[in-house]
Amino acid sequence: MQLKGAAERWGRVLISEYLYAKLDEFHKIIQSGEVAIIDFWATWCGPCRVISPVFEKFSGTDEFSGLKFYKVDVDEQQEISEEVGIKAMSSFMAFHNGVKVEELVGANSQVYNSF
Repeated sequence: MQLKGAAERWGRVLISEYLYAKLDEFHKIIQSGEVAIIDFWATWCGPCRVISPVFEKFSGTDEFSGLKFYKVDVDEQQEISEEVGIKAMSSFMAFHNGVKVEELVGANSQVYNSF
């Protein structure tokens, strides 16, 4: 994946892989005024790997072009995971203007479609 600019870096890429995000960068993302959908996952989590292609598919569709999609590896970004209270994998959260507006725990793609 080639990155072209700040908006693209912040939009549809893995936070831990490309931004090496710290907690303050995470705050900027969730307080940006745009809706941020975040997949909290782990490399060792089987269900996370199963649902990941569904999440990534949504991030590339016109239907969801007004949303920003991010993935946070909970092992690499423990400070972020602790702040938002991750208790189980896979966890998805939607933030708008710094406020968590939705949360879904589990990797059930049918439930995820309603998120």
